[in-house]
Amino acid sequence: MRTVFRRPPAAVPAALLAALLGLLLLLASPASAAGGLSAASQALKKGQVYVDPAMTGRFSEAQAAALTKKIEKADKPIFIAVVPTGPQYSNVLQDLRTEVGVAGLYGVWRGDQFGAASDRGAMSPAAAKNLAGAALRSHPGDIDGTLNNFVDQAAGQVKGSGVGSSGVSVAAIVVPVVLLALAGGGVFLLFRRAKKRREEKTRAELAQLRVVVDEDITAFGEELDRLDFNPGAPGADDAQRTDYTQALDSYERAKQTMDAAKQPSDVTAVTEALSDGRFALATLAARRDGRALPERRPSCFFDPRHGPSVKDAEWAPAGGAERTVPVCAADAARLASGQEPDIRTVETEYGRQPYWNAGPAYSPWAGGYFGSGLLPGLLVGTALGSVFASPGNAWASDGGGYGYDGGGYDRGGVEGGDFTGADFNTSDFGNSDFSSFDGGGGDFGGGDGDFGGF
Repeated sequence: MRTVFRRPPAAVPAALLAALLGLLLLLASPASAAGGLSAASQALKKGQVYVDPAMTGRFSEAQAAALTKKIEKADKPIFIAVVPTGPQYSNVLQDLRTEVGVAGLYGVWRGDQFGAASDRGAMSPAAAKNLAGAALRSHPGDIDGTLNNFVDQAAGQVKGSGVGSSGVSVAAIVVPVVLLALAGGGVFLLFRRAKKRREEKTRAELAQLRVVVDEDITAFGEELDRLDFNPGAPGADDAQRTDYTQALDSYERAKQTMDAAKQPSDVTAVTEALSDGRFALATLAARRDGRALPERRPSCFFDPRHGPSVKDAEWAPAGGAERTVPVCAADAARLASGQEPDIRTVETEYGRQPYWNAGPAYSPWAGGYFGSGLLPGLLVGTALGSVFASPGNAWASDGGGYGYDGGGYDRGGVEGGDFTGADFNTSDFGNSDFSSFDGGGGDFGGGDGDFGGF
């Protein structure tokens, strides 16, 4: 009888897990097997401490591991490198900051010298320089003593949070995988539900706008029907026929664009077409009457169906500040005689209201008649005006999160621990000379360690 021994089912996963843990422990080593700036920057992205192989005789892996643990416990954006002298490290502080890409405090022991530089959001450059000098003078020639002193003093002063544990931890891999496995289906459902809500909102807003736009298209069509103009009549000339054709084309374009509209923003092109058509009719009327041709002006503010405005007038909404608005001839006369203008109202949940009090859904409709540049001033203090004044709306021009100071874009708000890549102002990083342990100054061949000069 033959006995067959079977490996327990859990043995294979356990073996794989052991192999994975071994690999992760190797990856977690604070020092790199290869030297050079690239190896240093890659190691600092993982563990915040790097030791060039040429320097392990003076600063061991055990010392590096202990320093790494101290920085992790402090949870601060502090980066330490121990490197030899050489051309690849001639501008090491700035180069490391560029390649690591994280705002923070950088300290580098190079050969027999020590220096530090910092982003202003993490620590003032002067403080970085003073801490580096004090640490070196307290432990002349002692790399471990200098670096630990530096980190101890800096941890209580540098701003921002650390960038995670050294290397690739088991939790960094296992936790996201588990969370993704557990939440995968839920995330899909959440995205689908959010997409459905957005689609429902879009359809509702478009349906709301369609009622108003259809009224505008119908009103313009009725104007064309009432127009007593025969392109073939003896008194009609080519210019008049061109105006008439443009009005007809605008009418057809408005209908077709509205029929094809899929979202509220498509309505802007419809009201632009209607505005073009009404201006063509105003031009045709002037030619037929022998009057001077009208200048192209915005539609009447009170009701765009009145056609192009003919002048500007002072007007204030109920409870609002006075402002200058473009008005048609009829509304200009009403205002001059102390009467109320003929205001376009639309249906809302509170009954019929002036369109500027009907909510943000009407912004595409108004934008086609008045344009983005004019609307904020016309609608200030109204419900619709708040849409155009807010950041990120479709019409208001906003600079976003960057401010221009005349010499370049300034990434405001960056503090220690923020990832910026290579996008940082070198003049705000550093201002620290490397110092040798004998007390002399070392600028590495022309002051490369001094970031204040960049």
